[in-house]
Amino acid sequence: MNKLPRTRIKICGLTREQDVEAAVAAGADAVGFVLYEKSPRHVTAQRAAELARRLPPFVTPVLLVVNASPQAIRAACDLVPTATLQFHGDETPDQCQLAAGTRPFLRAARIPVGEAGRSFDLVKYAQDYSAAQAILLDAHVEGFGGGGKAFDWSLLPPNVDAHLVLSGGLTPANVADGIAQLRPRCKSLAVDVSSGVEASKGIKSADKIHQFVAAVRAADKPIAG
Repeated sequence: MNKLPRTRIKICGLTREQDVEAAVAAGADAVGFVLYEKSPRHVTAQRAAELARRLPPFVTPVLLVVNASPQAIRAACDLVPTATLQFHGDETPDQCQLAAGTRPFLRAARIPVGEAGRSFDLVKYAQDYSAAQAILLDAHVEGFGGGGKAFDWSLLPPNVDAHLVLSGGLTPANVADGIAQLRPRCKSLAVDVSSGVEASKGIKSADKIHQFVAAVRAADKPIAG
């Protein structure tokens, strides 16, 4: 039997205590808090800190920021000292590194939807943001912060020298297919879900969270070989 790598899971856009608890109970590796004010899942840094305090050891809080000032980012990190940062706006490599300092960060790559996705140079993007812990793949939609849309995974390069996080339009029904398509193309693969486990915008469904995690774990089961 060939054992497949364990796919790590982030549940993003959490706004309530019970949703944090549901993500932890289901076995999520990380939870995300959106600090972008125009998002329907926005929370303040103070609220993110309250929710992050409910996390047990080894579950990572992630702070999603969009074109925020270094001062605002540092203030948020002071409130959530164990957080990883996720840059989801127009931040340059230098801006990401300056704002993050020694803190690990993810950089979102906004992949065009449809056939246009073929033109996105993910290999170069990963090289430009080589200081990032991982490149998060999301669909390019109007606005920032994730739009719950999926891009065409098959159009991505066959070999990307980076850790990748697949996001954008994932659900319990399609995440296994996404893992199968993306895992062979990168150093390691994680998945990030928000709208796909919601009852309504900003309100998570504990049942859907558990279904999503179960689907990922099923995709990780050993295969004959």
